[in-house]
Amino acid sequence: MLFKYMKLMPESEDLQDYLKESKVVNYSHPLIKEVAKKLFNNEQTDIEKVKVAFQFVRDEVSHSWDIQGTRVTCTADDVLKHKEGICYAKSNLLAAFLRGEGVPTGFCYQRLMIFDTPDKGYSLHTLNGVFLNSLNRWVRIDARGNKLGVQAEFSLDEEKLAFSVQEDFDEKDYPTIYTQPNDKTIATLQANTNAIVMYKHHLPEYL
Repeated sequence: MLFKYMKLMPESEDLQDYLKESKVVNYSHPLIKEVAKKLFNNEQTDIEKVKVAFQFVRDEVSHSWDIQGTRVTCTADDVLKHKEGICYAKSNLLAAFLRGEGVPTGFCYQRLMIFDTPDKGYSLHTLNGVFLNSLNRWVRIDARGNKLGVQAEFSLDEEKLAFSVQEDFDEKDYPTIYTQPNDKTIATLQANTNAIVMYKHHLPEYL
């Protein structure tokens, strides 16, 4: 079978680096553990765990812009508590669920137009990379949340991400799978108090 994936480049060759807990990927938090017990069981394969976690974060946690929510969330437990966040925040939650289950999970980025034309600006978009031991390879998944014109799916045959990069418009797909979320994205979440204003005017454009 031909797999239609970008050639991905892990930042670290040590998979343990993709399992570490942090202040924002805080999978030991009681709320994360409580929901994880409902999502996962010992009979599931790593592929099944990734699919379940991906679909939960994609479908049960709203993207702030889609619901025009002003709340800014950042840490995995806060995203789960309020069930909303932008892609930077939702990727923290997905990483927390999967790292807590022993699935190596990293952070990937795209530079995209914020809206529909270059003159309206660009921003970084965050998605996740996961290592499937059963297949011995990395795959990217994007739990941003589906809406009209956006249909991200869990797929092992070809990437079905939220956005297709338009290189003619100076958009960029970064191949690196980072062990931790980008400092600029986390600093942005921590520095802002209104998600709509943040989304329109304060998202970082470059790594």
